[in-house]
Amino acid sequence: MTTSKKILSALFFGFIIISLITAQLLGVNTQSFADNSNSISTSYKTPKYIFMFIGDGMSHVQVNAAQVYTGNNESGKVALGELEFTQFPVAGMATTQDSTSFCPDSASTATSFASGVKTHSGVIGKKVDKTQDAKNITEIFKENGKKIGIISTVTINHATPAAYYAHAESRNQYYDIALQMADSNVDYFAGGAINKPTGDKKDQKNAYEILAENGYTITKTKEDFAKLDKNSAKIYAQSPKLQDSGSMPYSIDYKSGDLKLSDFVRKGIEVLDNENGFFMMTESGKIDWACHANDAMSTIADTLELNEAVKVAKEFAEKHPDETLIIVTGDHETGGLTIGQAYTGYDTAFKLLRNQKMSYVAFDDMIAEMKSNGKIKSLDDVMPIITQNFGLKAPSNGSSDPLAMTDYEYKKLQAGFEESMKEEEARTDNQEASIMYGGYDPLSVSLTHILNNKAGIGWTSYSHTGTPVPVFAYGAGAELFNGSYDNTDVFFKTLKAVGIR
Repeated sequence: MTTSKKILSALFFGFIIISLITAQLLGVNTQSFADNSNSISTSYKTPKYIFMFIGDGMSHVQVNAAQVYTGNNESGKVALGELEFTQFPVAGMATTQDSTSFCPDSASTATSFASGVKTHSGVIGKKVDKTQDAKNITEIFKENGKKIGIISTVTINHATPAAYYAHAESRNQYYDIALQMADSNVDYFAGGAINKPTGDKKDQKNAYEILAENGYTITKTKEDFAKLDKNSAKIYAQSPKLQDSGSMPYSIDYKSGDLKLSDFVRKGIEVLDNENGFFMMTESGKIDWACHANDAMSTIADTLELNEAVKVAKEFAEKHPDETLIIVTGDHETGGLTIGQAYTGYDTAFKLLRNQKMSYVAFDDMIAEMKSNGKIKSLDDVMPIITQNFGLKAPSNGSSDPLAMTDYEYKKLQAGFEESMKEEEARTDNQEASIMYGGYDPLSVSLTHILNNKAGIGWTSYSHTGTPVPVFAYGAGAELFNGSYDNTDVFFKTLKAVGIR
């Protein structure tokens, strides 16, 4: 080799060594990954802060429905609204099947996200043998010095949040999961209540007491919540207002001044921020619950509130641009939601949904109170409330009002009303009733179906479906989440982003 070639070779290798040292000093992860579209190797910076947002029951259509609702529905000017996370530079797609079904549940899918394994529907944090614990990502991050936050709009020992701190053969072992919550050393729990805090028979020591004995500060008021700061010990910030089964209220039912999901994320950042960073999992769980009940407007409202929570994380990321990774996804789809349905052809009219002022749960509570007070004798007694809170009106010959029901729709509403007025044990129990009402109150589900159909929305199920889910990513290491992959890969991609695996 000539002297000049030796010099060039030495300079080249010197450049490589200097580049690698510089990358390490700047926090760049020098592991390469293959971009699914063009197989170009890329390097990325290592995130210090990781936000994981899960819209339970949220697939592409739930996201798209929120975009249609906030967009322009005027003929000739149709355009989608923009959500914060749909504008992220990286978008992937994850399949959701578990080891037992192509229509999985939240326990198994959250376990895939949290632990990177396939397991049975209903199982939390255990491998497919339902015996061995599958180490979850929060346990791994704890060992690496990060603080942990777990937030959910549903009960905090429900399937999705539980998968990030517990291991249980059945998601229904609520009390055992609550005890694991107390032992978890997770730094910040927030959102819904604890389900069955004294066990199935209500004869166990209260889980709230055990949490307090294990060093948790428990807040249940807005005033105490406001006092929390980075100097607070381990925290469980329960929502001051609770709705069905101890969950946070649906977003559509919020009153002025109520704490929202975005508030819990903002406080989480405040109490978790430290020199080693944090991992925060935030679940919007009632997207799923609204989809189970086929209530499109409540679904959209909770999706939009999830978006507000993501905005809080994005604002933080903009202050820490090379240190923050944000992931937004769903665990599975619920309800078989479609934009377009049988008798509206190619038309949609999402603006009609704006007439809905409350969730199906709030409406059920209102009707139950009226029923108990003897104020309901016929559908005519309820129609003013229906019109006020859902916009629907009785049929009117020759009316062009899009909210006026057809005779067909009114008969459906009448049938739902009659079933609803029966005691639950006396209601029709056959296949047709199951298809019509799905176990929900016949009046409220008839209402939401009629309004949804008028808006151009259809449903195929009251349960989960096997539709893949979108994965949106922003920030350091986001490129890893491009392409199509299995939901277990979200676990491995997150660890790879921080250089642990």
